[in-house]
Amino acid sequence: MNVVVVGGGVAGIVAALDCAAAGASVTLVEVRPRLGGAAYSVERDGMWVDNGQHVFLRCCTAYRELLARLGSEPLVELQPRLDIPVLAPGRPAASLRRSDARPPLHLARSLLRYSHLSLGERVRAGRAALALGRVDGEDSRTLGDWLAEHGQSPHAIAVLWDLIALPTLNLPAAEASLALGAFVFQQGLLADAAAGDIGLHSAPLQRIIGDPAARVLAQAGVEVHLRWPAQRIATIGSRLAVVGASSWLGADAVIVAVPHDRAAALLPERALRGARWPGALRSSPIVNVHVVYDRRVLPHRFAAGVDTPVQYIFDRTPPEWPGRQYVAVSLSGAREEMGMSTAALRERYIPAIAELLPDAARARVELFSATKEHAATFRAVPGTGALRPPPATALPGVVLAGAWTATGWPATLEGAARSGHAAAEAALAQG
Repeated sequence: MNVVVVGGGVAGIVAALDCAAAGASVTLVEVRPRLGGAAYSVERDGMWVDNGQHVFLRCCTAYRELLARLGSEPLVELQPRLDIPVLAPGRPAASLRRSDARPPLHLARSLLRYSHLSLGERVRAGRAALALGRVDGEDSRTLGDWLAEHGQSPHAIAVLWDLIALPTLNLPAAEASLALGAFVFQQGLLADAAAGDIGLHSAPLQRIIGDPAARVLAQAGVEVHLRWPAQRIATIGSRLAVVGASSWLGADAVIVAVPHDRAAALLPERALRGARWPGALRSSPIVNVHVVYDRRVLPHRFAAGVDTPVQYIFDRTPPEWPGRQYVAVSLSGAREEMGMSTAALRERYIPAIAELLPDAARARVELFSATKEHAATFRAVPGTGALRPPPATALPGVVLAGAWTATGWPATLEGAARSGHAAAEAALAQG
């Protein structure tokens, strides 16, 4: 069986490896000069920066399996237990930390001590968490509306619930789908005590995903063509063809593993018959701010911020940098920041970091830059679930992959990896 995979992100890499392992002849084409898709690194001013701080959880089994296949496990770290330092300007740090007790008791002690909420807010938050564990597939309203109905004040939503909603759904609770929000809290925090332990990438994403994927795909016999812009998918008799700028590739099956807007432009009309997602599934942006200081300013591996523009801040200092520190601020659902210049972002975030980290106020900024992804994820608003398509399309042999497809997960590395497995299974079933 001959399979062509269009797109070299996490979903495309997983799909290609699965198809090759099943004995198919696989070709993967990618328009960029590298693999990795939306999880990539760029070199700026002599240092590597990731386009985003792509964390994962212990429950992200498909993504962790991919890391093992790529030999990248030594380049990531997984918390022994969930522990999120939460910082606020001018106030002592708090933390959200789990114990070894069974859910939901594993978070009870941490919640009762969470100083960014009043005692009454902590008790009401605990009750809401128990109720959220029983929500099942309600996709017609927002998580924020549901939380408000269950006694959560705007302040409590901002300093507790959005700490989880923003980085996982790429939207605040006020805009995000209740169904996806409930899934995140149930899967990551309420189903198993260890499920929400956080995984971090200790090296640039290019070293963790892009470079090892190129090596492992080659070892699996996958033919990879970089800088190969697929323009459309056509039918030639009973077979398929992926048409590029100056050549084409024949196939028995094609896996389209690109963002939803690009996928809609590639697919023939027959494949889109009855599909609701083209033009209806929208996108949400992510902005990352990168700052190099002349000394250490962040005492944590990462931390969340409340009552500050800083959502999450990460220590991304290379090991060969004694004394200096590189921190990255990750901003999810960043529609306002997308329209700001680098100078305007600096004017906002350098003082904000200094308010949050006293040592930063005394440090010298050696470098400041920003990376922007205007369509980082699909927009996880109510009603989105009905728009996300399954792997199979209306045209036999044409299959979809990507975190935006119907994986049940939000747009995460885990969702992308799961979609790759599902796409490979669907493609192979048609051979």
